[in-house]
Amino acid sequence: MKSVNVTVRLDEEIKKEFDSFCDNVGINITTAFNMFIKATLRNRALPFIVSDASTKQKARKELKEAFSAAQRESAVNGTDNMTLDEINDIIAESRQEARKRQEEAL
Repeated sequence: MKSVNVTVRLDEEIKKEFDSFCDNVGINITTAFNMFIKATLRNRALPFIVSDASTKQKARKELKEAFSAAQRESAVNGTDNMTLDEINDIIAESRQEARKRQEEAL
C-alpha cells in the first residue's frame, strides 16, 4: 500500500506532551494517528464523544426540570421527607422484583 504524508499543525507544547505520552505507551505519533484514523473508519464515528457546551447546558436544564417535577410529585404523594436510606431500600426492592419477573419469564 502506498503511503502519503499528512501535515498537522499543533501547538509546540501539546506536541511535546503527546510525544511523551506516545513514548510512555510504546508507540510513535504516526502510529497514534493511524490508530485514530482506523478506529474512526472501522466504527464510522469518532472514537470519543464530541459535544458543545449548549448540549450540556440543555441536558442540565432538562435534568433540573425533571428533578423539580419529581420534588413536586413527592410533595403531593407525601414522600418528600423520605431519607436516603428509605429511598435506596425502595430502589433495591424494585430491582429485586424486576429480577424475579425476569427469572419467571425465562
